[in-house]
Amino acid sequence: MNTNKLWSADFIKICLSSFFLFFSFYTLATALSVYVTDGLGGTGTQAGLSMTVFVIASVLLRPFAGQLMAKYGERKIVILSLLLFLLFSVAYLGVFGYAMLLLVRFFHGGTFAIATTSTNTTAIGIIPEHRKGEGISYFSLFMSLAMVIGPFAGLTITTHGGFTAMFILCALCSLIAFVLGASTKRQKEALHSDSAKNDSTETIPKAKLHWRDLVERKAIPIALSGFVVAFAYSGLVTFMSVYTQEQALDQYASYFFVCFGIMIVLPRPIIGKLLDRVGEHVIVYPSIVIFTIGMLMLSQASSPASLLVSGGVIGLGYGALLPCFQTIAVLAAPVHRRGLATATFYLLFDLGYGIGSYSLGALASDYGYRSMYMLCAVIIAASSVIYFMLHHKRKRMTTKADAEQALGTSGY
Repeated sequence: MNTNKLWSADFIKICLSSFFLFFSFYTLATALSVYVTDGLGGTGTQAGLSMTVFVIASVLLRPFAGQLMAKYGERKIVILSLLLFLLFSVAYLGVFGYAMLLLVRFFHGGTFAIATTSTNTTAIGIIPEHRKGEGISYFSLFMSLAMVIGPFAGLTITTHGGFTAMFILCALCSLIAFVLGASTKRQKEALHSDSAKNDSTETIPKAKLHWRDLVERKAIPIALSGFVVAFAYSGLVTFMSVYTQEQALDQYASYFFVCFGIMIVLPRPIIGKLLDRVGEHVIVYPSIVIFTIGMLMLSQASSPASLLVSGGVIGLGYGALLPCFQTIAVLAAPVHRRGLATATFYLLFDLGYGIGSYSLGALASDYGYRSMYMLCAVIIAASSVIYFMLHHKRKRMTTKADAEQALGTSGY
């Protein structure tokens, strides 16, 4: 077996499974607000709540993903979670009222959390150890592609084909994600199982479940930075269609996400290699600056050109930032707890997204969407301070302490 090979058949399958999983999510995320207001006659607040309920379920269940994989096996959880995600994707076709929609959204959010965590963990296990940054960057690229195509497809298909066609498309994508994920077999399964057994064996004597069994402590600092970024990013996905309608640019909303996605995709191979070779700080700080500038440009967009340019700038900043944060979270944890580290990162990311969707929606109702996006820019800029205090500074102090200890041991 070639341990240096990145693009194995299983890695490609799990990447494509993740793509279709997130494609379904982003298609619904951008079009569901229109479905609530136009299809069900709901309000803007109810549209925001439909996303918040989804995220609440994700936050509640994601911490248990690592425990489920350790207890029942990684592959079984991948198959079961993707199957349940498929079933609840089909359930949208039977929704007949707002209350039922919230119920379906809650269960769909829970299965989404388990499915994304388990597929992420599988991908990380397949990637060669010395190519983690590059591999995770490519894996998240497929998620980013879905982030681009999903909103475009959702807004386009609801305009020309209606909401039923959108739900059918999401169900078909969920089916493809299930088939690809179920056929993926992680390399070194036995080694992972042994680690999981050892980890679970250590927890058997405990009288009750400890918080450390649900959260990887070493991933929390970078996950808090992810929380702040997700809070601001939620305003982009949840309210872009409404904002462009307000600015009489709604026919360009789908193309905004195309520009957004192109600038995520193009530099991604370079980002992954830089992350492995020069470290995360060189990428994170410039990405935060670019992301902030892009959000400020969006808040002032008044023409198609300015809207599309802001989408490209935001895509460049956000697209470089997310894989860096995820890689930091994964590498901070021991090998046998990397699945838990992934769950911890996305737990706080989801929490930021959910709180942001509701809070920013309330802010926009009172002060307008321009003010909301300006605040998002300030929040993104503030994430650089959080990143420095919780990760950069701590890592520098740890490195200095290790160097001093090494010098003391060598006798100098």
